[in-house]
Amino acid sequence: MRILRLGLGGCLLAAATTGNATAASAAPAAPGRGPSASEQRVESLLAQLTTAEKVTLLRGLDAPGGVSSVGYVAGVPRLGIPPLLLSDGPAGVRDGRPATALPAPVSLAAAFDPALATTYGDVLGREARARGYQVLYAPMVNVVRVPQGGRDFETLGEDPYLAGRLAAAEVRGIQAQRVAAQVKHYAANNQEDNRESYSSEVDERTLAEIELPAFRAAVRDGRAWSAMCGYNPVNGIWACENFPLLRDVLKGRWGFDGVVGSDYPATHSSVNAAAAGLDQEFGGSTYFADLPAAVADGRLAPAVLDDQVRRVLRLMERTGALDGGQPPASDPAAGARDARRAAVAGTVLLRNENSTLPLDATRLKSVAVIGPWADRAYTGGGGSSHVTPYPDRMVTPRQGIAARAGSATAVRYHLGDDPNAAAAVAAGADAAVVVVGDQETEGADRGSLDLAPADDALIRAVSKANPHTVVVLNTGGPVTMPWLDAVPAVVEAWYPGEQSGAALADVLFGDADPGGRLPVTFPTSAGATPLQDPAQYPGTGGAYHYTERLGTGYRWYDASGTAPLFPFGHGLSYTAFDYAGLTVTGPDPAGRVRVGFDLTNRGSRTGTEVPQLYLTFPSAAGEPPQQLKAFDKVTLAPGASTHVELPLDRSAFAVWDQGVHGWGVPGGRYGLTVGASSRAPRLRGTVDAPGSPAVSTWSGRITGSDGSCLDAEAAAADPNQPLRTTSCAGTAAQDATVGSDGSLGVLGGCLTPAGSDDGAAVLLRDCHPDVRGTEQVWRPSPDNSLQNPASDRCLTAADGRLLLRDCSGAPGQHWATPRPSGPLTGVAGQCVDIARAATANGSAVQLYHCNSTGAQDWSVQQDGSLRALGKCLDVTNGWTAAGTAAQLYDCNGTGAQKWLPRADGTLLNPVSNRCLDARDGSSADWTRLQIWDCQASPNQLWKLPG
Repeated sequence: MRILRLGLGGCLLAAATTGNATAASAAPAAPGRGPSASEQRVESLLAQLTTAEKVTLLRGLDAPGGVSSVGYVAGVPRLGIPPLLLSDGPAGVRDGRPATALPAPVSLAAAFDPALATTYGDVLGREARARGYQVLYAPMVNVVRVPQGGRDFETLGEDPYLAGRLAAAEVRGIQAQRVAAQVKHYAANNQEDNRESYSSEVDERTLAEIELPAFRAAVRDGRAWSAMCGYNPVNGIWACENFPLLRDVLKGRWGFDGVVGSDYPATHSSVNAAAAGLDQEFGGSTYFADLPAAVADGRLAPAVLDDQVRRVLRLMERTGALDGGQPPASDPAAGARDARRAAVAGTVLLRNENSTLPLDATRLKSVAVIGPWADRAYTGGGGSSHVTPYPDRMVTPRQGIAARAGSATAVRYHLGDDPNAAAAVAAGADAAVVVVGDQETEGADRGSLDLAPADDALIRAVSKANPHTVVVLNTGGPVTMPWLDAVPAVVEAWYPGEQSGAALADVLFGDADPGGRLPVTFPTSAGATPLQDPAQYPGTGGAYHYTERLGTGYRWYDASGTAPLFPFGHGLSYTAFDYAGLTVTGPDPAGRVRVGFDLTNRGSRTGTEVPQLYLTFPSAAGEPPQQLKAFDKVTLAPGASTHVELPLDRSAFAVWDQGVHGWGVPGGRYGLTVGASSRAPRLRGTVDAPGSPAVSTWSGRITGSDGSCLDAEAAAADPNQPLRTTSCAGTAAQDATVGSDGSLGVLGGCLTPAGSDDGAAVLLRDCHPDVRGTEQVWRPSPDNSLQNPASDRCLTAADGRLLLRDCSGAPGQHWATPRPSGPLTGVAGQCVDIARAATANGSAVQLYHCNSTGAQDWSVQQDGSLRALGKCLDVTNGWTAAGTAAQLYDCNGTGAQKWLPRADGTLLNPVSNRCLDARDGSSADWTRLQIWDCQASPNQLWKLPG
């Protein structure tokens, strides 16, 4: 299906001022009917709230005594609205009480298993709900950009596709327990050092292809009910008041109908943050205390406040908070079982020379267990993700190995603080297991990719004393291994959670095949990583510069020809697999391709394989050498075979075109590589894809003459149901797009007539790779009808259903569609810009160099107004004198906000009969705009978007 425009430089929804930016409720409205009962309940409560009570629901406070939640929002007892309770975190509930300590999320990423991610989320949601929490701060989906990042252990790896698949699955698991998953930290929040001040300077294409896909998957595929904006500015605008990211992309393009909450604290303003799309502030911030006054004095439209509160009430309705009742109890024993299974699935066997592993308990007379991490169950890194485990559920490596080895095997333990003494213990054992690790934590990046020098020395001493040494790593990310050639077996167990030792023993003794594959690349040294310029990391001049662009993780290693220590996707099994019989089917008319092959376990043990499909783009596309686009996880008995199918839809072939701010498919021959890692190809093939140029689109609601909205909810659920018109509720099913190719899209599909006859139903179908010249084209006519050239008939609303009818100009054929948007350019190619991206009434409008931000994203409205950041280009006070400044102001339909494009390229304000003008004929940055006598001089010539 068509991947529609991300909107970084695109349409801004009028909902920023009209208050219609709501979306799907928990139970969608029935076709042709009004809002659902849940949404009606939300609207009823909203109507009864005073302004002060509304703001109460938007402010995080310190929890009162006896309440252990990290986040607390006071309720409104008068209306039976209870407090909202929010909790960390991504690997277990963190409130100071014992909870199931799951493996760190990076271990979940290593499992390459969306089904397991759903189970992982289910454990989190079940325990959060049992404690009365409505919101859980998880998952964290920022990709690993900085290998030594302090919170890399909380991530889902370095690849946006992998992170997105797992994030969506985990969100579904959490929310199945009626707990809202709060996806974090939106966006481009990739390191800890200077995280509260430095700006992430990242180009639009890198945002679209690397930084945002996992968030989009969590929102669109996982249907997340909440999102957290980060501490950092993005391209100079604080993330929690970043209109392009919050209002345009998240709430606009992706149709997010949930709550945006701030990090602790990450708010820097009241009106700007609220207008930009922040719904709740936390962490002691008090900016939102100003909102009642801002509404009273006109700085904030009441509809913006209502939209914020509507979202909070909707979340409370979804989570059952408005219903009360006793939550179901959790089951710590079941949590421990799931934690153990997850730890096994994420354990990566990096090296296994001479079949050192698995250990044979029947022949093992003694084993040395050595190291500072050998007698502790390391449950995770530091900071807000730290979990207090149930003491009786914790199993250390020493305990797990001893229990599995049995009483006939002597288990000798040494702390490892004296390498020589540890080596002496190891020398007398049949095998030695050395457990070492690092301590990642929120708030600071690691100072090095190396283990502690004492750990390296310990490994060298033990491996020299015992040729059957196994090194177990408990790390949150990649580390260097200067001792690697001297060690026959290396296991990456990450931060494995409360069942650390039990899961490790399962793998070491072969009771389970090591199921993990690396979700991050391990470099040979700190000097062989993508970030070598201090401007990239740790940042200079108050900014992190993403000059590596698309070269994150393995993409950079492939492009630069740099050999990693262990590549992305790497992981060994205790058996061996053969790949054969590659087949490539497609692309079909919707651009879909299927890649098939046979997988055989040719070993003597049951084993697990993770076949990975990498796509290589035509060289003209400017993409990295290869990208992960599909994977599977397959367990086979000895000698067993299976046929594996890996599907690719059109989005797999799409790249972001910054010129038109949209997705397009480069035409040409694509390489297909199926393998066991990014550097272990097994089968190769090609597929020819027809080119489909990027299409400019603008988005919003398509409304009929009766005020109803085009709605695709029923059509998406049943392909034989026509699209309908229903009451406008701002749902994702009503968030339509108009393409410059003539397409009308919604929910990822295109409006398509079932035939060309009068009365044919209009259905939702996959968009053709190139819509032009097909039945999916709709042309606007001067009478506001939408004509279908293939049938020569018009889109018509009849009894709530959309049909093709002979064009007659009847009321059911009158439509208001989203309008073009993009940069408004003037003299010397400079862009019309809102100073500092401020949304307050009276904000200056100026010339500035074009930068694709929301402050330069103007939409042309049917009433002749020009909108950006949810407000209108306005003549100050409606004055008509030459030299009157232009400003940003609430859209009000007055003549001061009318701009008529003329044939000579000028924009006329008809009330003053003067033209939009750049002062003093200047083209410099920060030149203010005004109205002046129309002269068609260079400083009065403008190019409208679309």
